[in-house]
Order: sequence, then C-alpha cells, then structure tokens
Amino acid sequence: MSDQPCLIFGTSSRNKGQEASEILDGIGIALKTLADVPNGISVVEDGDSFAANARKKAIEQALHLHEWVLAEDSGLCVDYLDGAPGIYSARFAGEENRSDARNNALLLAKLQDVPLEKRGAHYACHMVLADSTGAIAFETEEICRGRILFEERGVNGFGYDPLFEIVEYHKSFGELAPEIKRAISHRARATRKLAKALTVMLRDGKLELVNR
Repeated sequence: MSDQPCLIFGTSSRNKGQEASEILDGIGIALKTLADVPNGISVVEDGDSFAANARKKAIEQALHLHEWVLAEDSGLCVDYLDGAPGIYSARFAGEENRSDARNNALLLAKLQDVPLEKRGAHYACHMVLADSTGAIAFETEEICRGRILFEERGVNGFGYDPLFEIVEYHKSFGELAPEIKRAISHRARATRKLAKALTVMLRDGKLELVNR
C-alpha cells in the first residue's frame, strides 16, 4: 500500500498514467491507472466531444469505485481534415486490430498530397475530476499546436507522436526528449492545472483520497 493518498486515473494506458503521475507526484499524490485497479470498469466512449467522453468516464468510474477518479479524453485534430481524427484518434483506422502503426499510415495517406503549410494540427486533452459521488470537482481542456510531418521521425512517445512536429523545436514529439514533452504537451498542461486545483483541495481538506 502506498503511503501517499491515491487518485485513480480512469485509463488503462500506462503511458498516459506515467506522464500524469510525474506531475502529481510533486504534490504528494500517487496515481494509479485502471491497469492497477482490479475492479475498474470499461466505459463506452460514445460522446460527441472530448469533454463528453471525459465526463462520462470520470463519473461512471467514480460511481462504480466509490472513489475520486480522474479521466481524460484526448486526440489529434488536423486542420485540413476538419478536425479529424479527433475523438476517433485511437480508432482512426478501425475498431478492430487497433494500432498506432495503422492509424499513422492512414493519416499519412489522407495527407499524401497536402503541402507542409496546410498540415497544421493540434493535440487536445479534456481532463475531468469526479468525486466519489460522481460530482465533477474540476475540469479543463488544453491544446498543443504543431503540424503533421510527411514521415515518422523518432521513437519516443506513442500514438501520433512521431508524426506531430513542434514547429518551434523543428522536432516531432517522437524526437523530443521526454522532459520537454512533459513540459509542453496538451496532457501535461492539463495536468499542471489539475495539480494546482488538487493542491487547494488538499489544503482545504476537500479531497478525500484513500491509500492503496
């Protein structure tokens, strides 16, 4: 059992959990994903926006676990594709046999003849914190702007990271050092805002977390 109060992150992605936990560790809160929680549930993401999906995941998981739950929905929005893949980012190439490789290949195919100046895009992350009764205690949405490259570069990160270039750095998320991504990514920005809110809740005695 951890000697820190523990917040449940309603995702099975250890990559996402690792990114967020490195920020929350700094305020004395341990983060566990659903991969660490044996009685978590799978919530159907059938909302029409990042916000709707994040709220649903936070509320339903909190009501099921009777604990405070953090949830997020995030994805890549490409200007030329009118915001696609958006909420379908994880299943862009289809529901079956999901993989980053298939999604990235489809994205490159759809942008095959599109010049660099029209390949603008952003990552978005909507983050929601629900208390043990399912009431929303905090939410925010943050973005990170960039553009889509013509080929994958780098091996860091996950998802579309090898294709997503941060123009100011002239590098993709796949090439950037992890500490730089943690400083500028959409999820990192949202998590830092969450950390500030959690700090206030802890100070005021409004955050009831268990140790795991």
